[in-house]
Amino acid sequence: MRRILVLAVTLLLAACATQTAPVQTEQRPTSPPAPANARGYVIGLTAEQLVQRFGNPALQIREGNSWKLQFRSGLCVLDAYLYPNGSGQGPYRVTYVDTRTPSLGAIDQMSCISSFPTP
Repeated sequence: MRRILVLAVTLLLAACATQTAPVQTEQRPTSPPAPANARGYVIGLTAEQLVQRFGNPALQIREGNSWKLQFRSGLCVLDAYLYPNGSGQGPYRVTYVDTRTPSLGAIDQMSCISSFPTP
């Protein structure tokens, strides 16, 4: 019985002990991770900006009020879909991007975008 009492008191005292706060270390700001898709790299660009970034398109298709520009590298095919802003005024801008391998396989958008030579 005495052992149980000693054990209970020890546990009670341990529970009441003050805890020390963890030591705060200075964390240096890190750069945000690179996007895994075209947002921030292609979305919002105009046709002129696309040509500056990827070169002349291999294919241009106008359909209704949209415009598709296709760019090809040795690794992939990038389709950029451009639409005018809501009022129909101003330059067409990329609102959607699709990427694939030349054999129609899946490929990560950023891998595809990175495969084009930088101007």
